[in-house]
Amino acid sequence: MSRLLVKPTGTRGKVHDCTPESAGWGYVGFELYRLEAGDVASGSMGDREGIVVYVEGKGHLTGAGQDFGVLGDRMDVFEKTPPHCVYLPGGSDWAVTATTPLTLAICTAPGTGGHQAAVIGPEGVPQVTRGRGTNTRHINAIAMEERDVADSLLVTEVFTPQGHWSSYPPHRHDEDDFPNMTYLEETYYHRLNPAQGFGIQRVFTEDGSLDETMAVSNHDLVLVPKGHHPCGSPYGYEMYYLNVMAGPRRNWRFKNHPDHDWIAKRDA
Repeated sequence: MSRLLVKPTGTRGKVHDCTPESAGWGYVGFELYRLEAGDVASGSMGDREGIVVYVEGKGHLTGAGQDFGVLGDRMDVFEKTPPHCVYLPGGSDWAVTATTPLTLAICTAPGTGGHQAAVIGPEGVPQVTRGRGTNTRHINAIAMEERDVADSLLVTEVFTPQGHWSSYPPHRHDEDDFPNMTYLEETYYHRLNPAQGFGIQRVFTEDGSLDETMAVSNHDLVLVPKGHHPCGSPYGYEMYYLNVMAGPRRNWRFKNHPDHDWIAKRDA
């Protein structure tokens, strides 16, 4: 199996625990909890900032010395409404008690102390449609650079209709060359509807030093350390993914693959 494809470790509790050390990079961390009502998840941010994303379900959150109460109103991720999200700065302890079945993501990156704990969604989360034809997909831009809600984290959700491609045309953001391109590590947390479905994701560089194509299942995690990273969903199955990106600066600048850039220019 590809080293970039990370399967969940179970169906209850912490099922993903991606750290910079386990991924072999320097910035992005990602944890995923699948909880039943009454289950508790907790942790500490240490020197990292975090965004708590209520993927689906409800739970009572405390963090950074604050009681945020019961959050979450999207009971199925494929409702496609913006999720409840909370930003927590470095040094924060946090705990969530599930009040319904709850899927909870903890997205982390190095923090600089520039932001205070705050609820950052669903209010204020831009909803955007990108692409044309079978490249059309729908975005909940939770914490992209147009929202000054984090020090280094970039977080977004993407809904890809059945039979469509996403993160397409193939593009990369693996060089620290602002404003032409930014170096951003990235994780993809995938969901499929119906859940027994599968999708495809390819991660590849232009020189061929990395070229891996993976069949992704419900709750899989894909690591993108460099290169282009398109994904697609076959007819009959919707694809969702939660992206976490971070690097030396909080900007998203990318370059399309030169062989396929004509598609973006045609659709501009």
